[in-house]
Amino acid sequence: MLGAQAQAQPAVASRSLPAGAGAAGAEEAAGPVTPPARTPGPGTPTTAHLRISEGQVGEVGPGGTLIYPSVTSCLTVTVRLQDGGKVGAHASLFQVPGEYRSDRILAAVKQRIGARGVRAVEVRGAVGAWHPSYFTKAIESYAEGEQVPVPTEPDPGGLVRVVADALGEPRGKVTVEDLPDGDQTVD
Repeated sequence: MLGAQAQAQPAVASRSLPAGAGAAGAEEAAGPVTPPARTPGPGTPTTAHLRISEGQVGEVGPGGTLIYPSVTSCLTVTVRLQDGGKVGAHASLFQVPGEYRSDRILAAVKQRIGARGVRAVEVRGAVGAWHPSYFTKAIESYAEGEQVPVPTEPDPGGLVRVVADALGEPRGKVTVEDLPDGDQTVD
């Protein structure tokens, strides 16, 4: 169905949750995440549509569509490449077991882009739920009793700065849009 190069790519968790723990237990059980053994490099996917779930990174070629399901407290990052392809990431506030944490997902996007030219970067989703620092230190990585930063108001400028810096792109290429809950489709 999907070509190997076009599938969304997860990280490999260093440990897993007990059976039945679900997403609610992710905050307690999430440990450090190691990069996948086989990190995808830049390629030319042929898939027309790709579904990217929480904690995943994927890519479609020119004319392809990215689908981000159930974006509620998440942010999506879509990189529009010069050749018309798109690299996408579905960043979750709390790590989904076996997928990228919020502080590892932008590095995976940057690696996926490689040396290819970037036309634009679009950040969409629950902007008010995200402190920009979640892209540099995931909520799960704070020790018990350590103060986790909580956003007091939306900070689109902070998100632009963190995303642009992590991807090595000028801030003028990054836009941020607060979107209500639901699926996102990017053509």
